[in-house]
Order: sequence, then C-alpha cells, then structure tokens
Amino acid sequence: MKAETKTEETEKLEYIRHSLAHLLAAAVIKKFPGAKLGIGPVIEHGFYYDFELPQAVAPADLKELEKTMRNFVNKNLVFEGTTVSVTEAKKIFKDQPFKLDLIKELEEKGEKISIYKTLLSAADNRQSAAIFTDLCRGGHIATTNEIPADAFMLDRIAGAYWRGDEKNPMLQRIYGLAFASKKELEEYRALMEEAKKRDHRVLGKQLKLFTISDLIGAGLPLMQPKGMIIRRAIEDYLWDLHRYKGYSRVGTPHIAKESLYITSGHAAKFGDELFRVQGKEEKFIMKPMNCPHHMQLFADNQFSYRDMPVRYFEPATVYRDEKSGELSGLTRVRAITQDDGHLFCRVSQIGDEVKTIAGIIKEFYATMGMLENYWVSLSVRGDDKSKYLGTEENWNAAETALEEAAKADGLPYKRIEGEAAFYGPKLDFMFKDAIGRAWQLATIQCDFNLPERFDLSFVNEKGERERPVVIHRAISGSLERFMGILIEHFAGAFPVWLAPAQVTVIPVSEKIAKYGKEIYETLLAKNIRAEWSEPDESLGKRIRAAEMMKIPYILVVGEKEEHEGMVNVRSRKSASLSSSEPASAEETAMKTERFIEKIQREIRERTR
Repeated sequence: MKAETKTEETEKLEYIRHSLAHLLAAAVIKKFPGAKLGIGPVIEHGFYYDFELPQAVAPADLKELEKTMRNFVNKNLVFEGTTVSVTEAKKIFKDQPFKLDLIKELEEKGEKISIYKTLLSAADNRQSAAIFTDLCRGGHIATTNEIPADAFMLDRIAGAYWRGDEKNPMLQRIYGLAFASKKELEEYRALMEEAKKRDHRVLGKQLKLFTISDLIGAGLPLMQPKGMIIRRAIEDYLWDLHRYKGYSRVGTPHIAKESLYITSGHAAKFGDELFRVQGKEEKFIMKPMNCPHHMQLFADNQFSYRDMPVRYFEPATVYRDEKSGELSGLTRVRAITQDDGHLFCRVSQIGDEVKTIAGIIKEFYATMGMLENYWVSLSVRGDDKSKYLGTEENWNAAETALEEAAKADGLPYKRIEGEAAFYGPKLDFMFKDAIGRAWQLATIQCDFNLPERFDLSFVNEKGERERPVVIHRAISGSLERFMGILIEHFAGAFPVWLAPAQVTVIPVSEKIAKYGKEIYETLLAKNIRAEWSEPDESLGKRIRAAEMMKIPYILVVGEKEEHEGMVNVRSRKSASLSSSEPASAEETAMKTERFIEKIQREIRERTR
C-alpha cells in the first residue's frame, strides 16, 4: 500500500475550514476592535482561532459572531494569497504582537512569508477592499460561495496559552464546527449529545466506579471496589491472552535512580513532566516508562540465540506530571497503568512476533465489540533519514517486517510516511467505540535505540555478541484511559463478565426473603458477583434501583418461584444511553440451576 494521500473532497473541506477560521477572525475584529490575533488552524471536525480581547467572549456572543460570518459567506468574498518581505509583513502586522512573534520565527528560519487577504469582489470581478488580512500559508477556497452556509457553527469557548506555554499570555480560543453538508453537521451534533450521556466522569460517579480526591490530587484517580473489579477483569483477560504465548510476568519498582533515565534518554525527553524524589543520599525519579527497567532485567542474563525472543509482561503504573488543565477523569491522568510488554528478538523474528501481537489485539477488541471498521497506521520514516537512529539495513528490515506482518494478518493498514518514532517504525491501532468515535489504543513499536543505549546483547550462532531489537507493545494502552473509554463505549451497561455486580436478587416480600437469600448465597458460592436487595421498600422501587445501576440480571422471586424452585429473570436488553433512563428488559422464568449454567457460560466465554 502507498502512503495515504488526501482526496479532493478531504482537501476541499480542509480549505473550507481554514477559510472559516479567517472569517471568524474578521467577525471578532468587527465586534472587538483592537483584538490581538493568535493562530487559527484546521482541526478535526472544524477549526479554531485564538484571540487576546479587551473583554471575555460570552456564549451569547457566539451567535452574533456566527451571524456575521454567514453575512460574509453570502458576500462572495475572495481569498487571495501573496508572498511578502519581512519588512512588509512587520508593517502590515505592526499592531499584532503575536503575528510579529511568528514573523520573527519565520525570519530566523529563513522561510518565506505569505499573507492571505479576504477581499470584497466587485461586480466586474475586479478585487477591491480587503476586509481581513492574515499571516497564512494557505490553502483556501477561491470564494466564500464554496462554503455551505448551513454546514458550520461556532461551538464553544476555551482558554489557551500563546504557543502552549503557561509563561505566555492566556488567550481566548473560539472553536467552530464545519462539515461538507448540513446533514453531516447535524449528525455530528447528535453524536456529541449522545456522548454527553455516556460521559465516563458522570457515569463513574453514578455507578461508584472511581473517585477523584482534592486531598490526593488531580489526575490521581482512586478505584472504588466496583471500579477495581472492572480493572482486574481487564488485567486478568490481558494476561490470559499472553500466558500461553511465551510471555513471563515481571515486576519493577515505581522509582529508580536518575542515572537510569539519563541513560535511556527519558530524562531529556520528558523534562519537567518527571516527578523527582530526593532520597537521603541519591536522586530518584518516579518512573515515566517501564522500558528502562525491563532493559535491566534482560541485561542481567546471559541469553543466547536459542533463548530469543525473550518476552516480558507487566501491568505497571508510571507517573507523569501533566498540566492540571489537561487532566480529565480517567482519560488524562498523572498515574498511568500501562499493560506493558517488551520483547527482545532478532530482526528476522520481528514478523512472527508482530503477527502474534496483532492476533492478541484483534481478539481483545473483538471481545469488547470494537473490532468493526478499525484501521492501522503503519508509521515509517520520512525523507530525512538523519532524524532516525539505527542502520539503513535494520530500518528496511523492520519496516518490511511490519508491513509483511500487516499484510499476512489482513490488517487494514495505511502506510504513513514520516510518522515513525526516531527509534523505529510502529503500528498504531485505531478503534471505534459504540457511537463511532475513533481512539488510538493498541500499539506495536520497533526500537533500535534502547538496546544501543544500554549495550544489550545476546550470543549468536557464531559465538559473537548480537544486538537485539526491542518491540514495545501495549494492548489496551493505559488501563485508566481504556476504562474511561469502555465506560462510555458500554454507556455503563457492561457485559456480564465485566459488570461489577452481575446479578441482583430481589424477593417480592419479607415472606420470601429466606428463599431469596438461599439463591443469593448459592450464586456467591459459584463465584458469581451477586447483590442482595432487602425487602424494605416497594418491589418497583427496588427493581428501578437495580436497573439504574445497570446490573445485567435481576432475579425476582416470589411464592410461585419458591414453590417451583425457579427464578424470574429480568435481563438487560439494551444499554441505557442516559443516566436517568434504565435499559429495557426481557423477562423469563427458569430453574435456578439453568440460570447459573447460563451466566457461568457468559462469564467464561466473555460474551457481550
């Protein structure tokens, strides 16, 4: 397969979004004279523009700005680009400090400077007055006639530091949505409304899965008992997928001497994201990655070619001091538990190892119901080979091995030039959740860097030292982030094998409590996660409470069930999309033994 190229439709939509960013800036200047302009790039689903303004933009202002933008669209404005000198650029943007900052950078790099004017078009098609001028590389549509006026809207307001540096001024960022048609815009907005109902932060609190404590700190989530059940179920499943494929579990400490990360390069790479610990005599770092520890495990052995590959597996927590404004529930945290794995192998073994890992990934995500319409990014080197570590021979072998493994395993991959890590090529797996949002989750990466830095070797057939290749692989990525995604994917209505409570036993009255308790205790004895509902409130209220907690099975027992040795099974038919509305249910009566066999099979087979 060739490197991915943009289609004409994709390119035109990018141009529309970029042009809309200019129209937004023009509308803001009209409403807020003296506004200072930041940048206005195209992003997924739309665009944004950053401003320093004399007053805060209110949500009500977005409608007015949007109306002004539509007026611009209807004027058939023209976009005209031209190259200017540094002197001309500084003159044009003399009152725009952020633009002058960008011009200075372009001047230092020796790059050309281009501007784009948004112009009124005269009746005879001669261009006249410019309503807006921006420092811009392009591209744009020719005229605003090409913009569907009903397919864009201003979405929200946020804050952003200039150039992402908290030492710089805080700017106001206005986000916009833009699509090729009104229908696509409406579909996306409906998707976002559904996403709000599935928000893992809301459901996590409602279902008592995790806690964020101000006393402990942002980005350091605590797993409630029910959340820990889910996490352990995921961990156990991951280990089940690896245990018979030559992996060995290892354990490593949470801190290490600073010198380890200087050697590995992580001290320089992560910089101020590192948590540093001062011991009595030495400086330590809370580990940002597990890789250097695993290098030391390999180094403390005398391996030969007969031992290769060597495979380590460790679901371990690493720590990174992310900015507080970027933290969010479970999906962006400071304590990150990676289902980490490192394989040490020969270049000739890369293909077989990748095929095995890809098989594990596919099985895992098929179980989660996320395998449909996934794709894989095969990230390889760009044209500038000087940016990458390792020999041409090894790179060619690794890239070929990854691509051949992708083909052999039928992976829907796209070859992306210039996206490889500096230490090797990689396969990044992109999966969609139940409402169609794409997430980058699993990854397989080849690494020539760390074996070199730590001088790792094994003895080959000739009795010579040979350098191994390291394959980094993660199936779920971060367990915290994956749990957050999973909560939203299932809308909190987990399949039986993952559900914190798999069954609730509800007796219709105190008179039937003894029979109900016998069933409850039998379920517990069979390792089924059951809950007991005391008959101290109305039956309807207790059923409703169990439904609100999205429990897969509700067993209602009365005199008839006691007499016949049966249970009335209410099974959750479909996941609730709203925290205020329970899922619909199906009811059936069956023998208790038959129900136990049924649920045990679902747990064992991890059915959805």
